[in-house]
Amino acid sequence: MYVNSSKPDFEVGIIGGGPAGSSMAAYLAKAGVNCVVFERELFPRPHVGESLVPSSTRVFKDLDFLGAMEENKFPHKFGAVWTASANSPALEHDWEGLAADCKVDIRFAEREQAGVSQSYTYHVDRGKFDNLLLQHAHKFGAKVYEGVSVSGVDVSDDCAAIKYSVGKKDMSTTCCMVVDASGRRTIVGNQLKWRIKDPVFDQYAIHTWFDGYNRRVLGGQEHMGDYIYVHFLPITNSWIWQIPITETITSIGVVTQKKHFAARRESRERFFWEAISSRPELHAALKASQQIRPFREEGDYSYAMKQLAGDRLVLVGDAGRFVDPIFSTGVSIALNSSRFASRDVIKALEAGNFKREAFSTFEKTIKRGTRNWYNFITVYYRLNVLFTAFVLDPRYRLDVLQLLQGDVYEEQEPPVLTRMRQIVEAVEKNPEHVWHKLLGDLTANAFVQAVAA
Repeated sequence: MYVNSSKPDFEVGIIGGGPAGSSMAAYLAKAGVNCVVFERELFPRPHVGESLVPSSTRVFKDLDFLGAMEENKFPHKFGAVWTASANSPALEHDWEGLAADCKVDIRFAEREQAGVSQSYTYHVDRGKFDNLLLQHAHKFGAKVYEGVSVSGVDVSDDCAAIKYSVGKKDMSTTCCMVVDASGRRTIVGNQLKWRIKDPVFDQYAIHTWFDGYNRRVLGGQEHMGDYIYVHFLPITNSWIWQIPITETITSIGVVTQKKHFAARRESRERFFWEAISSRPELHAALKASQQIRPFREEGDYSYAMKQLAGDRLVLVGDAGRFVDPIFSTGVSIALNSSRFASRDVIKALEAGNFKREAFSTFEKTIKRGTRNWYNFITVYYRLNVLFTAFVLDPRYRLDVLQLLQGDVYEEQEPPVLTRMRQIVEAVEKNPEHVWHKLLGDLTANAFVQAVAA
């Protein structure tokens, strides 16, 4: 290790080996960049976040990884289904030709997607998927060190250093620049005080896996067994995810606001089953299956960063922004942020320019995409009935599908999102509107931008 040498040990140092870090390492190593990944865990390790969106396919294609996805037989995800109780008050009203239903579904194949040649994406066991992608980066030539917990970074005019400990000895590795892909630990963001707690979303989740669960118990045709399902709950701003992991194993999670999330573990598990019991058919089907993992919890979902790049620094994936997971966007944002950032990083290495402005294209692009996701999620929570009505309406269906496919990075605000926002604002301002009483209370000021969005 050349700690005191004028020549850095590596061109790029990457903190974190999850989807953002491993895809960044793969992009860079494939381009001939000398890079290293420091991952604190020993892979494979369990991780929540088990469903992808189709824009991930572009990254897999770039990195010659589609073959590995097929070889490992990850379930194909052809579309999505949303269900609500048949006696939901949201179904009693329509307006200007917009009407909701207790079940809506959509297929990715309904809209052609540039650069994506298959009509499906994947559900994944994140422990297995993350390990495969990190190994793939290593095959391209990236150095990978697992079980190394990074404590921080130092940045000077001519170098950057990643700090960590080996045993009782403090160590550092020098590089031309650092990519923070440390996930929700947000090492650089916390160190530099860039992290901003999201003022709107405070969702928590409790989840587990079941074997032998009947995935179509709440509707759906036979071929929809491997779709992702989102089941609305009568509890305000709460929902259930249903994600296939294998042919017989299904991930089930309940997402709710912090105020509904009890302090004690026993109370949280009781809340899970109480929430499930509000959809009786689902409750019966889960009780007839076998729970094969202990409950796990996730909290404080959403945050932003004041900036996503600095001199010799780039933040990708959850290290830069985390948005509520209602549309399974986490891994897709991670993969695509590395896709965009790697281009700027390679150019910076070629030019020898590591100032923040060298990464401006990445920063603008990913901010634009996450802003669109944020606003889409905001309108979803503010007025669920509007989302399902737009999915059903031929005027808007394919434009909504474009968002669900993950194509959110090219426009400041897609027209369909503008229309949704306009309707929400009209409903908010008119107490006599047929949908006014259906407004959710999660977003008191709909479409207020987070600082870094």
